[in-house]
Amino acid sequence: QVQLVESGGGSGQAGGSLRLSCAASNRIGASSPMGWFRQAPGKDWKDREAVATIARNGTAAYSESVKGRFTISRDSATRTLYLQMNSLKPEDTAMYYCAARIGDSAPLWYRAYTIWGQGTQVTVSS
Repeated sequence: QVQLVESGGGSGQAGGSLRLSCAASNRIGASSPMGWFRQAPGKDWKDREAVATIARNGTAAYSESVKGRFTISRDSATRTLYLQMNSLKPEDTAMYYCAARIGDSAPLWYRAYTIWGQGTQVTVSS
């Protein structure tokens, strides 16, 4: 049963912007801790990188590689998680996954998350 569905991926130019969305089913709490993770080309699934997370209280956390460029946000009314990506770089090219977990905190560690979407591809050209 699909509980998280990502959208908004695609191709962009370096320096450009993209916005990802993740629609969560009613089975996921409206304020559940959630996050965005990515798997770069040629990397193994276990090497996926945390991009940004948002805790139950709304506190956001970012990896150093995207801090200042990406913004995570959520609309609890529609159970939608967003990732606004600005100043894109070719190294941002990856499959981006949305994930959710039970609890309050939102660690920058993929093993803390138990519910995953199917992913959406982002490709940035120079």
